[in-house]
Amino acid sequence: MIKYLDLKTINAPFQHAANDVLQSGWYLKGEYTRRFEEAYAAYIGTRYCIGCANGLDALTLIFRAYIELGVMQKGDEVIVPANTYIASILAVTECGLTPVLVEPDINTLQIDDALIEAAITSRTRAIMIVHLYGRCAYTDRIGDICQKYNLKLVEDNAQSHGCTYLSPAHSLTSSLPKQTGSFGSAAASSFYPTKNLGAFGDAGAVTTDDEALAEVIRSMGNYGSSDKYVFDYVGRNSRIDEIQAAILLEKLKTLDASNARRKEIASLYINKVDNPFIRIPKCHDRDCVWHIFPVLCEHRDRLQQYLQDHGVETQIHYPIPPHKQRCYKEWNNLSFPITEQIHAEELSIPCNQALTDNEVNTIIDLLNSFTPA
Repeated sequence: MIKYLDLKTINAPFQHAANDVLQSGWYLKGEYTRRFEEAYAAYIGTRYCIGCANGLDALTLIFRAYIELGVMQKGDEVIVPANTYIASILAVTECGLTPVLVEPDINTLQIDDALIEAAITSRTRAIMIVHLYGRCAYTDRIGDICQKYNLKLVEDNAQSHGCTYLSPAHSLTSSLPKQTGSFGSAAASSFYPTKNLGAFGDAGAVTTDDEALAEVIRSMGNYGSSDKYVFDYVGRNSRIDEIQAAILLEKLKTLDASNARRKEIASLYINKVDNPFIRIPKCHDRDCVWHIFPVLCEHRDRLQQYLQDHGVETQIHYPIPPHKQRCYKEWNNLSFPITEQIHAEELSIPCNQALTDNEVNTIIDLLNSFTPA
């Protein structure tokens, strides 16, 4: 069986980091957390990194901090892609803000920047871009829209650690692309175990250049306290623990190499899979670190069963779009046809550093031989 993601193999080299923490006897708000926050901020290219309990908390704390700072208030609108994991939207509604869903571009699977401006109203305060599947969602047009309307740009960076973008407008004057997680006013990262930079449990972080925002987020994630037993905000307990910080600190050193292997495998899929029933993603001018390699197929369920029958595990990201979920039943009658097509046809095939060349070639041969009949 070719596993979709063999975490046991991927994580084996990093088990010593957990043992180091156990030997230290210090488990929260210690040296490993400080070192990881500094290293991750330097890697992303921001002034601040604040460790959180998970990616959803990271996103939620960004919006709660903006409300505390008076930048936003309940009822304000945040533009979000219609095709995203539910956490992107949960963070908005939990803070009493209103998500405004915008369709993706079927060619990039990212929010369609040509549709954003028409969705802006007098209550719009932010645009959230989601670097879904590990592909950069940022465009210069989105940056220009944020500047034109004085909007915050919030990045959901949960799936794209190590992904970069070099503006076409600056490509002749700069050879240094920026990391996702550094474009917006603030960005949330998830280090859920399956992520490209994955912990051994839940963990997350906020990256930002905004000192005031960083201070509020750090306090709010520590029960609302910046000084012991002094509480300025109605906060929550959302901190990264020392074990996860130590593991992530070690894994960060190998992230670029593991992403390079993912890109190598993705290139083989893109260049060698040739089946009229299967749509293979193209990156064109956007970097992608392939957290997920999504193929589209009208006969998705048959394709998944075919691969399973031949020993290849796959996953579906995600079978039901947010606007069709019961928790947002007030949206159930809305129509987002491109989003609905993606969610009905998407199948994630293995694409990670644990795969061997033989396994990749087996997957390619199976995809090329698939027929829906």
